Amino acid sequence: MRFIYNIGIYLAGLALKSGALFNNKIKKGVVGRKSSFHILKSNLNSKDKTIWFHCASLGEYEQGLPVFLELRKYYKNHKIVLSFFSPSGYEIRKNSPIADVVIYLPLDTISNANRFLNIVNPELTVFVKYDIWPNFLNELKRRQLRAILISASFRKNQSYFKFYGSQLKNALFAFEHIFTQNETSKILLKSINYNAVTVSGDTRFDRVYSQLSIDNTLEFMDTFKNNKLCVVAGSTWPEDEALFIDFINSEASKEVKFIIAPHDIKVDRIKKMQEKINCKSVLFSEKEVESLSNYKVFIVDTIGILSKIYSYADIAYVGGAMGNTGLHNTLEPAVFGVPIIIGNNHSKFPEAQALIDNGGMFSISHQQKFNEELHKLITDSDFRLKSGSNNKAFIKKNKGAVIQILDYLRI
Repeated sequence: MRFIYNIGIYLAGLALKSGALFNNKIKKGVVGRKSSFHILKSNLNSKDKTIWFHCASLGEYEQGLPVFLELRKYYKNHKIVLSFFSPSGYEIRKNSPIADVVIYLPLDTISNANRFLNIVNPELTVFVKYDIWPNFLNELKRRQLRAILISASFRKNQSYFKFYGSQLKNALFAFEHIFTQNETSKILLKSINYNAVTVSGDTRFDRVYSQLSIDNTLEFMDTFKNNKLCVVAGSTWPEDEALFIDFINSEASKEVKFIIAPHDIKVDRIKKMQEKINCKSVLFSEKEVESLSNYKVFIVDTIGILSKIYSYADIAYVGGAMGNTGLHNTLEPAVFGVPIIIGNNHSKFPEAQALIDNGGMFSISHQQKFNEELHKLITDSDFRLKSGSNNKAFIKKNKGAVIQILDYLRI
């Protein structure tokens, strides 16, 4: 199995190089990985004590951040190495203040794992959620270096729990402890005789709850909202935006302000979307603060401010689940006590079903259902406030994973 896996990694490397010729995102990863060892050697020496954090992408970084921040405080004399596999994580957080060195993780070959650990030699390694790389993890285990996995979430159809998944399954045993999001994941781990498990919950609850303790004020948002009811559509894709364009262009939206923050902010795509809106709309990149109140639709063609924008929402829509791209972070608006609408493809996101069951989030599958749910939230203030309150209470109830992880590490 190990031989087959390593052949697969070799072929994957070739596929990425080929894909880089046609896809800019893949190209960034391929080019970035070429520099990883040079960056490590330039910033670390054999006397440095280090901690290694690894995240697949931006979502996992945000998930792990409350733990990273505490470890950063505790290990003041250590250098922190932060690695990403995906460009969407690296490119946005390559200057993260929680790390001394930020790199793309080299491909999971035996030689790369040895070379990486010869340079880094981490006192502690923290992986977030998934992105299990057997050669790196097996080498950590062979060297008897500490490693934990946090906010893990497993499903029974994953390779770890199949007869053909021995390579990935064995890699899990490199972790001295795994902190899972739920009891189901713990049961699945025990089914393969992995017993060093704690159900700590999802660190994202701690992450989003901390948003309440910072200043979320955005002057341009105060001006745009102008004390009107405001609907924020975050991390949207074309199938999500089609729902909003239809609703915005109808009479039902007459007294409401709308904010659309697309996941993909390519200029051509946003312009095409804007052309379909039959009322006054403005882009973030073209805004003038003093005139923002005159617009009905505000399109956010930038990144990094969505979590603060959610604090101005009376109703939120979170994109990704109307198509197959994957539901984006529903906890970000939930913490502000905002009712949420999502698409119906959310089966891989247990927190979504939990929020639905808790009465604060509503799943829709077509335009008519979307119109009905949004119209009810707009017109029934008691229902809207109660739904939002349910979401905020749910976040508060489920925070606390960070404390359990730090307690295990005796920090």
